[in-house]
Amino acid sequence: MPRFSRRHVLATGAGAAVGIGAFGASAGTASASPANSPLKGGREETRTLDELYRAALAEGGRLVVYAGGDTPTQQDGTKAAFRDRFPEIDLTLIVDYSKYHDVRVDNQFATDTLVPDVVQFQTLHDFDRWKKQGRLLHYKPAGFSKVYDAFKDPQGAWVATGAIAFSFMYDTATVGSRTPLTPLDLVDARWKGKIASAYPHDDDAVLYLFSLYASTYGWDWVAGFAAQDVRFARGSNSPGDAVFGGQKAIGVGTAGSAAGSSPVTFAIGAGHPFMAWGQRTAVLEQAKNSTAAKLFLNWQLSKEMQNGSFNGWSVRTDVTPPTGLKPIWKYPNAHVDGFPRFMADRAAVERWKQTFALYFGEVKGDPTPGWLGLHPGA
Repeated sequence: MPRFSRRHVLATGAGAAVGIGAFGASAGTASASPANSPLKGGREETRTLDELYRAALAEGGRLVVYAGGDTPTQQDGTKAAFRDRFPEIDLTLIVDYSKYHDVRVDNQFATDTLVPDVVQFQTLHDFDRWKKQGRLLHYKPAGFSKVYDAFKDPQGAWVATGAIAFSFMYDTATVGSRTPLTPLDLVDARWKGKIASAYPHDDDAVLYLFSLYASTYGWDWVAGFAAQDVRFARGSNSPGDAVFGGQKAIGVGTAGSAAGSSPVTFAIGAGHPFMAWGQRTAVLEQAKNSTAAKLFLNWQLSKEMQNGSFNGWSVRTDVTPPTGLKPIWKYPNAHVDGFPRFMADRAAVERWKQTFALYFGEVKGDPTPGWLGLHPGA
């Protein structure tokens, strides 16, 4: 199998994140102030990035962001771009699975030891819960009105800053480009031993993807996939790494791009399911550096950043995708409306997890971002 240079698919300013998970204890509730009332959404930010930058420096010039992801270096591109644009801001950006970050934040609420100013997670249900608890600052960055409606809270409690899709990918040269693969091909015996996958019961986005496969193709498909000698690993970066590294022909349960030329095909073919969502970002009501946090949101949502997304998709309706792509919400088989509903039903999520564990075995391996403890970035 030909080998390709490794491409860090998720190391982007769009804030791609992979790890997610279990519903954390709410651990206390903040009282919503009048300024944070659900009835007061406020107008969009009118200050420029440079004006916000100056105000953030006057505030103290520090910013802490907790971002969902798979590896400690996955957001290095974001950090470098932000520091290049705003060099005097002391940015700390901590990457961990969202399912650890969210309960970490809950515990910090409970112990009055809050560290981050901004949270950028894949655990979509947390943002609805935190909004009800009064934990999120209601704020509308510039461009908020141009964000796809399902990718923002009407009162500005949160806004998606990146559009991410999960599917499967394959080495085009090995598989061949004449007839594109579909999920049904993943149980073909000729691919036995040639597939890498993220554990679906370790990551809720991968879990949702596999639930779509099971619902579309049946449990016989799941049993057939389990018999394929699949190399399962933690971290949704792992399937892409295996394909781009020439170790496996196919990678399942990972982010990718269907834009431009690539030695790898990211499967989003009509008639077969994949999944996508808007990665939610919010400023915490108790943020110590709220102006710097607002600067971060405005920068992430700017047209410059949205036009530079790694996969070509934007959360904004006024950003045109590259040739060959449609806005992510125009793919019915991407199920962008289904994922938030899936994430909200935590009992169903747990049933899916334990059922897939019966087919694929228990999750094994250390978390790919490492063990970060209670207060990273403090």
